[in-house]
Amino acid sequence: MIIDSYNRVHDYLRISLTDNCNLRCFYCMPEEDYDFTPASRLMQADEIATLAKIFTANGVRKIRLTGGEPLVRKDAARIILSLSRLPVELTMTTNGARLHEFADVLEEAGVRSLNISLDTLQADKFMLITRRDIFHQVKSNIDLLLGKGIRVKVNVVVMKGLNDNEINDFVAWTKHTPVHVRFIEFMPFSGNRWTSNKVLSLDEILHSINADYNFLPLKGGAHDTAKGFIVPGHTGTFSVISTMTEPFCGTCNRMRLTADGKLKNCLFSKGETDLLTALRNGQEILPLIQQNILSKAKELGGQFTGKLQDVHAELIENRSMITIGG
Repeated sequence: MIIDSYNRVHDYLRISLTDNCNLRCFYCMPEEDYDFTPASRLMQADEIATLAKIFTANGVRKIRLTGGEPLVRKDAARIILSLSRLPVELTMTTNGARLHEFADVLEEAGVRSLNISLDTLQADKFMLITRRDIFHQVKSNIDLLLGKGIRVKVNVVVMKGLNDNEINDFVAWTKHTPVHVRFIEFMPFSGNRWTSNKVLSLDEILHSINADYNFLPLKGGAHDTAKGFIVPGHTGTFSVISTMTEPFCGTCNRMRLTADGKLKNCLFSKGETDLLTALRNGQEILPLIQQNILSKAKELGGQFTGKLQDVHAELIENRSMITIGG
């Protein structure tokens, strides 16, 4: 097992396939013209498989593929099918734009659950946020997956003055549709112009929902990042990921491998360990993984606490969200 100095077992690996994306969401990739990592510096398909096997041999039981947008990578199908042969639960976070092209691959790989990023249910606002006019394609692809019996979690980054007036529209969506909406507190990353007054907290989100709905809490799992709820009579559910106001670091079991092969032990960690270069040089990988995880901070990368007034985004040392993989 891969264990840190706080006795947290790490059995969940997030692998970013690329920092490229076909959308341009400002909170993730703030510039339209973005310098993507050259292909030679990205993990190749066989290198991803080799590193994944090392992690699974040492206790990893779940792998999530992320990006950028993982499905823009030309060999995405090959990677998905390769990793599906490992003894893990395989899943993915995607913007949903190309899912209609990969539905059969996902079924063949045994993927039964996906996270899809969708911050608005309004086509014009989708264009404003993503700078791409494909809202109806994404919405259609969600329906496509639901029709195939695949569990869909919809990730909604909530920001004051942008989409906070749509919170209850998302909850209404769960009435007859088995989607699981996850409201995410806006988090600071390099270049995303984060300020505390844009953050809608867990309490504020629930207060907004309570104005129109009565809801009940759902029993959570040991490593859940989201606090779940259901409106009685609704087919789907909703939850809140309260990274900024009520962190859940105490039970963290996640590791992140960036597209260029750097291991991050926290979404907000300063330090990284270059596994890709070590692999290409024939070095032992497991000791590097273990050392990285042992250096993990108690919470939030050791860079801030769960008090918004104490967060100074300009002092946080980190990558942009798109180069981490979420």
